[in-house]
Amino acid sequence: MVREKSPGLKILWVWTLGTAAILATSVVRMRLRDMENTVNFNSDQQQSLHHQQTSSTDSFSLDDADKSQV
Repeated sequence: MVREKSPGLKILWVWTLGTAAILATSVVRMRLRDMENTVNFNSDQQQSLHHQQTSSTDSFSLDDADKSQV
């Protein structure tokens, strides 16, 4: 009672599953790339913020030293 499928139907299934696999892989790669860009952007912002805070702290301490000499 085993039903044999036509070769055209087998090819159609392989084509469909292959296309689905390619699309799923593309979506996963795109999401990973977006997540990586977001992480890099956030770390760049944090470094910039840290640099700004360090610069403002340094200038503040220099200002205090100048005032104490006056």
